[in-house]
Amino acid sequence: MVSSLKKRGQKFLKRFSRASYKAGEESKEHIRENLIGRLSHIEDIKLLILEWGLLVFALIMLAVTQAFWFGDSYAENVYTVGGTYIEATIGEVNSMNPLFAVTDSEKVLSRLLFATISTIDYSGHPGIGLAESIIPSENGKVWTVKMRDGLKWSDGEPLTSDDVIFTVGLVKNPAVNSAYSSNLSNVKVSENENGEVVFTLPTAYADFITALNIPVLPKHILDGTDPRTLIENDFSSSPVTSGAFSFNALQGTDVADEQVFYLSANPYYYKGRPMLNSFAVHTYPSKTALLNAVNTGSVTATAELSGADASKITSGQFYRKDSKLNSGAFIFFNTTNASVRDVALRAAIRQGIDLDSIRAAAPGTTKLDYPLTESQIQLTNYPAIPEQDFETGKNKVHELAGESEIQVEIATVNSGYLPDVTDAVAESLNALGINAHITVYDENQEFITNVIARRNYDILVYEIELGADPDLLPYYHSSQVSTSGLNLSNYRNPLVDDLLLGARDTTNEALRIKKYETFLEYWVTGVPAIALYQPNLTYFYNKNVRTFSNDVRLVTALDRFSDITEWAVNKTTKNKTP
Repeated sequence: MVSSLKKRGQKFLKRFSRASYKAGEESKEHIRENLIGRLSHIEDIKLLILEWGLLVFALIMLAVTQAFWFGDSYAENVYTVGGTYIEATIGEVNSMNPLFAVTDSEKVLSRLLFATISTIDYSGHPGIGLAESIIPSENGKVWTVKMRDGLKWSDGEPLTSDDVIFTVGLVKNPAVNSAYSSNLSNVKVSENENGEVVFTLPTAYADFITALNIPVLPKHILDGTDPRTLIENDFSSSPVTSGAFSFNALQGTDVADEQVFYLSANPYYYKGRPMLNSFAVHTYPSKTALLNAVNTGSVTATAELSGADASKITSGQFYRKDSKLNSGAFIFFNTTNASVRDVALRAAIRQGIDLDSIRAAAPGTTKLDYPLTESQIQLTNYPAIPEQDFETGKNKVHELAGESEIQVEIATVNSGYLPDVTDAVAESLNALGINAHITVYDENQEFITNVIARRNYDILVYEIELGADPDLLPYYHSSQVSTSGLNLSNYRNPLVDDLLLGARDTTNEALRIKKYETFLEYWVTGVPAIALYQPNLTYFYNKNVRTFSNDVRLVTALDRFSDITEWAVNKTTKNKTP
């Protein structure tokens, strides 16, 4: 049987071999006949071959393009976590304690490093910050603040009501001499049985929530510190913080008076950890040095330049954003100084100076006639301001001067358009026959102490914050004629005092409007100041980053940091969800 199977297998292999050989020969014949034999005909159909080849190539390229097209349609570039944002500022940093923030550099660091009890929200209105709620009593004299649960300092320690009470005590202490003291000097603070902070006011204050926009300091770090030496404490150079960032390191540069403050994202920030890993504040001694940094791409952004500086930016990597601020530039008269004490002289100056040319020195700003803006309160009746009349004003000045020469010392700061505006003010005064001498100061603690606090000027050309809501008591109430007050005109009028206190007290909008309209009548008649313009924040920033939203309404320049958690510098590709 085995032998039989073997013979059958041999026969099958022979048949298979013959069949394979035959198929091979037939294939060769087919190739010779249908391919090699026809190669001579290629010349006749080469155009057709080229057309088919191009068609196949086009189909392949279309398929590749379609793949890329649909790939892009399902993907987008989005900002992502990480990176460092470098903002350029002007001015020295003498302290990182927010109670002593005076220069622009110090104010920026204060806002980035420290959260406040209340804050200005994205809409430009007062809102809650570290506080969970801020509730007034019916009479507006008692305000109860409940702090958010789970608040922490950057060192992980709890941030509580004790820290708030401790901070208010420091702010009220005359030895500290903080700019925040004016609204809290006569306020009593305590803690109730629920652990809430209770502020008891001597009189009702409808907008007291705005007075609580103050940074909080850590009691566990500063408790026991002599208030007189607070600014010298190590905390000023290495603070524990509560804001979006914590202090990391300070680096000097090869250039004198330049420093770089490196901040790290604070994981304990009550609004959540920022998208940025770090934020650097690079301080410069002058606008020239800052401009050079912008043009060389050394920084990401700056708020220190005005619209007039746009032509000096040669780098094509920067965009410009202009946002109106609820601030005002004014000519303040020191009404206690002999040279401008006479209200008739102040009125003559207002009538005679060329306000149009003065305002032209601050291009792009918004004209301001009164110390209130329409965004704060809608008044029905504004008192008339006498029209500008140079000859009438000049004649009145000469009449009041008599045989003597009127001389005035004008003070201002080297910030924004103020130096140019002050030059224009002096030129107008000189034309009226008043000998004006200008001193331009750096905006620092020395300026606050020696010029503002002492009212060391006859005329001050200066910008002040008008706030989200109307409250002119800090600037024109007689109680603020002090070294810690902001009555920059040393203006005293008991009727005005009553009006400003009454406007603070009432929550009746119609009554408040009436009181402010009456106040403006006294303001126009008494001429403690002349309104010039509302300044803008002009912000130059690298076009590849995300900075503050256009929807954020700015009350002050620092409100640009309201949405700091959303700022970003890094991008990534992300597939869209169908």
